[in-house]
Amino acid sequence: MDPGLKLHIVALADFHACDPWMTADRIRSICDRANALQPDIILLLGDYVSGMNLVLGEVPAADWSAAMAGLSAPLGVHAILGNHDYWEDLSFQRDPKTSTIAEKALAAIGVQVYVNRAARIEKDGLGFWLAGLGDQLALRPGKRFGRPAFAGVDDLPSTLSGVATDEPVLLMAHEPDIFDRVDGRVSLTLSGHTHGGQINMFGWRPVSASRGSARYPAGHYHEGGRDLIVSRGLGCSALPLRVGSWPEILSIELG
Repeated sequence: MDPGLKLHIVALADFHACDPWMTADRIRSICDRANALQPDIILLLGDYVSGMNLVLGEVPAADWSAAMAGLSAPLGVHAILGNHDYWEDLSFQRDPKTSTIAEKALAAIGVQVYVNRAARIEKDGLGFWLAGLGDQLALRPGKRFGRPAFAGVDDLPSTLSGVATDEPVLLMAHEPDIFDRVDGRVSLTLSGHTHGGQINMFGWRPVSASRGSARYPAGHYHEGGRDLIVSRGLGCSALPLRVGSWPEILSIELG
């Protein structure tokens, strides 16, 4: 980052809205706590939609998005989508050219959603770029979808092609798997998806959400001059259970 640019980021990941584990009221409470940290910018790292069968009911997109509508920061609220935002949207799975329900819900509350694009933002006369990658696991396999394996809608070259200056780049990527392919233009990659393993027994994590999740389960990583921060997220998927991997709101000071 430019040494003169000081930036306070609050990042929220993996809400997985559902009843009773992550209700609209709980989401609203989390968002109130995020605002209380007084960040310059708020970043939402995907997976707003539930990924569990052990629920009493779903939280409709209109409800979970309304619970987020109070999020506020001087440089705005910006979002990417996660795999569950795509997986649970059967209309999208049948026709990936359509917009997802989650994207429409976020746009309706004024949150900018980034899918393989970047935008320049300025603070105190100094600029940086915020980029958002399309999800790397967005497309489910199956005969009904005509796909033999999982596929992504991510396009890293296209995402970074919009960066028109040599100012710092912050990359939002739901899964940390992309980190190996990120080049030196990106000052920091921010990811979720992993839940910190969701079950973490003194460093042993029996399940990983992806190969990158096994390698980068949670926290800060510095490799080859590049930096990655992975959030443990807020909710659960598969089972409503966390062991040794607490939910978290990330507060990050850069500069």
